[in-house]
Amino acid sequence: MNRRGFIGALAGGLFAAPLVTVAQPNAKVYRIGFLVTATSTETGHLFKALSEGLRELGYVEGRNVVFERRFAEGRQERLPALAAELVRLKVDILVTGSNPVIAAVKQATATIPVVMAVSRDPVGAKFIASLARPGGNITGLANDTAPDIIGKNLALLKEAVPRISRVTYLWNPVPPGAEASKNALESAARNLGVAFQSVEVRGHAELEGAFAAMVRERANGIVVAQDPVTFGSRSHVALLAARSRLPAVYGVGEFAEAGGLMSYGPNIADQFRRAAIYVDKILKGAKPGDLPIEQPTKFELVINLKAAKALGLTLPPSLVQRADQVIE
Repeated sequence: MNRRGFIGALAGGLFAAPLVTVAQPNAKVYRIGFLVTATSTETGHLFKALSEGLRELGYVEGRNVVFERRFAEGRQERLPALAAELVRLKVDILVTGSNPVIAAVKQATATIPVVMAVSRDPVGAKFIASLARPGGNITGLANDTAPDIIGKNLALLKEAVPRISRVTYLWNPVPPGAEASKNALESAARNLGVAFQSVEVRGHAELEGAFAAMVRERANGIVVAQDPVTFGSRSHVALLAARSRLPAVYGVGEFAEAGGLMSYGPNIADQFRRAAIYVDKILKGAKPGDLPIEQPTKFELVINLKAAKALGLTLPPSLVQRADQVIE
């Protein structure tokens, strides 16, 4: 090749190379809706887990995925409007957490795919037809698939504090499926020979009054429902339990990490990470209704010995040894 030909080839190569990079922006950029009840601060670790899971699968924010994040700031009444807003934005898929959010999204759309990162008894709550074949536009993960699992929380609390004779269930009656969990816990209390009572809380402002009611009714143990109201105020809930001198058990580890006595349930940050797998499958063409619900296979026991000491409790060594995490 002569000098003129070499320069021409080199120039052609230089001008041809950018054509590949210019074509890149034309690739599909997916818009993912993310809707939760609590604040961005309270759920930041959950969104981080989801985005990291997606990144591992090749979805990078700003390159081939855009997130539309919406937070109800602890006000469940805002969920329908936020869900409707995401639908108007024509997101490609919605990722949600907790039954109140799923209910709002289900009302807003029957066509946009929905991935539940966490859900309680999704069949009983009528979100899906069955665990094996959800049907419709909703699939994802369940952090418990049947309401009777909550009885295990009470059994562990009773093992930790054998003197408990009157337990209070702190719960929000509004979300779909909530009543079934309450009934299951009442049945478990009866089987354990423990008196049962319940105190309802529909918003953060009701927590102080709820704990005052427990003290008046002489409860000596609490089972706290896994709900956006309590989850978003987990530090406050743990503080109120400590002030009231009431040992409590919670459904997820974040409560024990926030100062609660103990928790038993799945790792919900890990569930948000695993939700990315569902997102990937759906964006590649899978139908949500054909993807089976992933059920938890591991429930983590977290014990906070600092909280136990503050309550004047000495927990059975056998129970502490079984814990997946001990906070000292």
